Amino acid sequence: MTTMTDSSVREFKMPDVGEGLTEAEILKWYVQPGDTVADGQVVCEVETAKAAVELPIPYDGVVRELHFPEGTTVDVGTSIIAVAVGDGAAAAAEPVQEAVADTPATAEAEEPKPEGRQPVLVGYGVSTSSTKRRPRKGAQAPADAQGASAAIQAELNGHGPAAPAAPAAPAAPAAPAAPATGDRPLAKPPVRKLAKDLGVDLANVVPTGPDGIITREDVHAAVSAQPATPESQAAPAAVAPAPSPTAAPASYDTTRETRIPVKGVRKATAAAMVGSAFTAPHVTEFVTVDVTRTMKLVEELKQDKEYAGLRVNPLLLIAKALLVAIKRNPDINASWDEAAQEIVVKHYVNLGIAAATPRGLIVPNIKDAHAQTLPQLAGSLGELVSTAREGKTSPAAMQGGTVTITNVGVFGVDTGTPILNPGESAILAVGAIKLQPWVHKGKVKPRQVTTLALSFDHRLVDGELGSKVLADVAAVLEQPKRLISWA
Repeated sequence: MTTMTDSSVREFKMPDVGEGLTEAEILKWYVQPGDTVADGQVVCEVETAKAAVELPIPYDGVVRELHFPEGTTVDVGTSIIAVAVGDGAAAAAEPVQEAVADTPATAEAEEPKPEGRQPVLVGYGVSTSSTKRRPRKGAQAPADAQGASAAIQAELNGHGPAAPAAPAAPAAPAAPAAPATGDRPLAKPPVRKLAKDLGVDLANVVPTGPDGIITREDVHAAVSAQPATPESQAAPAAVAPAPSPTAAPASYDTTRETRIPVKGVRKATAAAMVGSAFTAPHVTEFVTVDVTRTMKLVEELKQDKEYAGLRVNPLLLIAKALLVAIKRNPDINASWDEAAQEIVVKHYVNLGIAAATPRGLIVPNIKDAHAQTLPQLAGSLGELVSTAREGKTSPAAMQGGTVTITNVGVFGVDTGTPILNPGESAILAVGAIKLQPWVHKGKVKPRQVTTLALSFDHRLVDGELGSKVLADVAAVLEQPKRLISWA
């Protein structure tokens, strides 16, 4: 994980935090050059295709350099931070402070502090010195690859070799001049990301923020000015080249459309769903069931001292009902081995719970859920949901699932046709539980009713097996006492 660059500096490399994943995006740095770090201290948060993960540093020392700013996607095995250790740790802070002081744009933004300095945004303030030194780390990646990447980005930004005169600043009100060629424009990471997404070169954006900082409004103004340039500047029209077919369409209006890069968890989810939908032949069956007795049991369990402090809700009993149904029909808990052309029946249930998070849909699972008592299952569900909401779900928690539950009812949806989580045999969708007219004991009465939908892989689950499982889940929810008689 680490390698020595000299006798007193260690390079901390991006580890493989998710079972073979090849890259991760740096979401947030918790340290800055000059800060003291201790073994086990979290220095940054990264997002892989599976989840957001905090990375601890494995040794004591002083941060010498951050090789990449926030928002950068880095390959596994690439050094992301340099730390001075041992005898070099004491002398590391002074060179860092001097480097910061020598940076023209940074000297006005923030004065260096010897100790207790508050972390600042990468690409703004103190960290400018880090980004200036980063081009000198040529040994971290092949030079030809870096050159090609720089050339492509230069062309996208409009100042590559193919377009030496591309996008000029709008000839509008007299404003502070854009940063000189040798200076890196000042902008916060979200603004840099916005500019990158919109194809705007920050070097050609006129800053209006304090101390010459480029704001989001400045980037949007630059985008709005680009399509109007051929019309508003009559004199340079003969010099400016005609718009190329690959240029952004003149009709593109950021006030009417927003482009969101697909990466990290959302990108992995999209690829997995496409692969699942076009690999496993899906079949979905539905059943509408009276869950009035289940809802009464939920209220009783909430008053039970044994469940004090635990998460008790309808999902708990639905999960238990599915586990009972799998116990009665074990062949549904299987996977398809394409290479061996075999059906692999699992003698354990890792119960996945689909969770919507700000980073996208994730499906962590409860390991060996089949062996847990109802109070234990309640505790596991509560921990799983809380961890997912905080964005702290580990990659390991999302590996090895066998069947999944997705609760679309929390959004007021009656039911759906869920897509299988890759590698799993079945997924149960739970619709909204609503008070509806229902025939009960020969009379129409208001009852708590919901609709369940079970999607399964028809290569290994035929219609009979899938129907039995869904019918058993419905039967348990209609008569919860079956949790005792069937368990």
